[in-house]
Amino acid sequence: MAKQTAVESLKESIRLLEIQQAEEGKILKEQFKVTYESLKLVNLVKNSLKELTDSVEIKNNLFESIVSIVTGYISKKLMIKSDGNIFKKILGLIVQFGVTNLVAKNAETIRFFITELIDRFLHPKEEVPETEV
Repeated sequence: MAKQTAVESLKESIRLLEIQQAEEGKILKEQFKVTYESLKLVNLVKNSLKELTDSVEIKNNLFESIVSIVTGYISKKLMIKSDGNIFKKILGLIVQFGVTNLVAKNAETIRFFITELIDRFLHPKEEVPETEV
């Protein structure tokens, strides 16, 4: 009778292990699907862009770069009209490069100045008349 109990116990253990194996197999397949979806190129690009747009530092750097490039380009266009003179074109490129670098290096100061200027226009201070002593 002891052999019968040992055999039944062994069969029960095998059955429980098979159930456990099936459950772990399902979990593994689900994890594989999640991993596969996250490694798709579209999802990688989307997640990278989301991280970029969430980063304040990157937004500031991008803004500063765009502003410096645009101001350099505008300064070149203001200085040099559409002229065929090669000397003026080279001079325009040098001015554009110089303005771009100047704005890029002083972006924080320029941002502060523009912010103060906007604040003055939006919230002008009322002048208090001075009393004579």
